[in-house]
Amino acid sequence: MSDYTTRIAALHATLGIPAGHPQLQALPLCQEAPLLVPLGLDAFGRDQFAEPATAAAWRIMQAAASADGVVLQLASAFRSVDYQVGLIQRKLAQGQTIDTILQVSAAPGHSEHHTGRALDVTTPNSEALEESFENTPAFAWLVLHAQRFGFHLSYPRDNPTGIVYEPWHWCYAPLATTTV
Repeated sequence: MSDYTTRIAALHATLGIPAGHPQLQALPLCQEAPLLVPLGLDAFGRDQFAEPATAAAWRIMQAAASADGVVLQLASAFRSVDYQVGLIQRKLAQGQTIDTILQVSAAPGHSEHHTGRALDVTTPNSEALEESFENTPAFAWLVLHAQRFGFHLSYPRDNPTGIVYEPWHWCYAPLATTTV
């Protein structure tokens, strides 16, 4: 077992995430990005970061959307394992159960955000990180065009991970045939 795997297992035990939890079987272990570059401010005025290829593809995709009259904004990008632990700890402190939390948040070590390739996207006049994002022109544009830029919707309806539908969560994972 690697040091990273051991660390993640210890964090799960501390948070009360059982080793056999179905989400841990459905989601791969994700390493933290070794190199991050700035993406600028998100819709909340916070600095965001991504791994370099994701940042480049995001900027090109955002410009293409803008040329089509669609505004794409970030709601979240890279998250460290420690940040993910803090998210879960806050939810536990609010009285949520670990099973409820893991329906809306990946367990530490299993979040695509750790890789620096996952972006939570929003648009003006849309509540960030809400299912209603699917009713926006931004979501419609992403469905039609995101794959061309190497992005895919990670958590569609009825996905096998146990995570609820997240129309805002897009991950950069270009196929060999993707052209930007």
